Amino acid sequence: MDVLLKEYLPVVVFLGVAFAISCAAVIASLIAAWQKPDTEKLSSYECGFEPFDDARRPFDVRFYLVSILFIIFDLEVAFLFPWAISLADIGTFGFWSMMLFLAILTIGFIYEWKKGALEWE
Repeated sequence: MDVLLKEYLPVVVFLGVAFAISCAAVIASLIAAWQKPDTEKLSSYECGFEPFDDARRPFDVRFYLVSILFIIFDLEVAFLFPWAISLADIGTFGFWSMMLFLAILTIGFIYEWKKGALEWE
């Protein structure tokens, strides 16, 4: 049992050092930084919009549409990296499968472009 616990000693030391450094950084910033909050600093800032009175005021749906479209095409790029690395191992079936995937995404991109989903007025 002692051998098993000795293997975890470097991890515990690392966590202790990390905790000590983070506490020291927070305390140093509290001591060194100017603590003069004003209404502008304390106001909420969200999604690129200025703060407003009513929290239940609806946002423009185009903001959500653009963010969802960004996530979709960001995931497309995330799928391309492992595919490109393993292309030599997966052969022609993997190549044409990805080409079909990219074709479907390209058709979707052209559709949303024609519908004006990417226009921000």
